[in-house]
Amino acid sequence: MRTVIIVEGKKDRKRILPLLRDDIDVLCTYGIPTHQRVMEIRARVIDDELFVFTDSDDVGKRIRGMLADEFPDAIHLHTKREYDGVEHTPTEFLLQLFEKHEIAKS
Repeated sequence: MRTVIIVEGKKDRKRILPLLRDDIDVLCTYGIPTHQRVMEIRARVIDDELFVFTDSDDVGKRIRGMLADEFPDAIHLHTKREYDGVEHTPTEFLLQLFEKHEIAKS
């Protein structure tokens, strides 16, 4: 089983990829996803361990809600609102979060 993390955008993906195990895939919604984009993601993550990691702002919460409906078994990762999104979250915070879920690069 693969492990996949869904994030909002390319900057989020670029920010977290170096901190993750090499066997983890990171997919982007590219903002609020269309139904077609959600179906594209669904086709790529069948039977995978799935994490959702979106910003703590209103848009991020909306995306998280959409993905929670489509992927009810996904594990939701959270950053702090004060960090102004995944791409601005401090490395130490990200490493602790990823280590907790055993997805951090060793």
